[in-house]
Amino acid sequence: MVPFRVTFLPGSVLPGDLAYGSLMAALGPVTDAVVRDLEVYAMPEAPPDYSLDLEVGGVLRDADERGWERFHLVGYSGGGAAALAFAARHSERLASLALLEPAWAGRWDLSPVEQALWREYDRLDALPPDQFMRTFMRLGVKPGVELPPPQAGDPPPWMAKRPGGIRAFMKTFKTYELDRDALARFDRPVYFALGGLSNPDQYGAIAARLSRVFPDFELEVFEERHHFDPPHRIEPERLAGSLRAFWRRAST
Repeated sequence: MVPFRVTFLPGSVLPGDLAYGSLMAALGPVTDAVVRDLEVYAMPEAPPDYSLDLEVGGVLRDADERGWERFHLVGYSGGGAAALAFAARHSERLASLALLEPAWAGRWDLSPVEQALWREYDRLDALPPDQFMRTFMRLGVKPGVELPPPQAGDPPPWMAKRPGGIRAFMKTFKTYELDRDALARFDRPVYFALGGLSNPDQYGAIAARLSRVFPDFELEVFEERHHFDPPHRIEPERLAGSLRAFWRRAST
């Protein structure tokens, strides 16, 4: 069997190798996989004019260098938002699209509850770095969900870029035009993994909105997971099985 060609995009916190290491091991040789780090972290600081198009360009450039005419794309959180932007602009290059709780999915059809949540995200800008990450994480889960404890000792060097990168994502989410009509014309299968303990006003609402856009939309709920203990890290074997079946279906 020829391995599936797959590009993986991580979220705005963990680097790609840390985010997807367990899933790569669970998938084994069924994939010819590339795990990309986000373009926003390729520079010392996030560019002031950062846009999701920077991530789209990075994915396209990498696929062209590999000679991949068509491939499967998987994106988590901020990487999921970038994957949606790629699907809207370059649908002809994708065999399928897998979304692991994309952090954003356009500004159309936002409910009043979603609009209120985004106003809460806007308030993060005023917080100092030591409060920023914890408050950011709290917004992503259901009330009462216990978050992972802060890492003991000095933070790894890559963590210093994360608040700036997250702010860059939040900024582009306010202005980026995600083409709903282009997504509605996307005729390849779309898979969405949703954590049962994630904030339903964000990730559940995004899943519901996208289910009304994509013609072929498959939702899987991981009841015990949330955005910061996602299935690709905590239940990699289950997610790997789901993705293998999804890619086989997309390949037919």
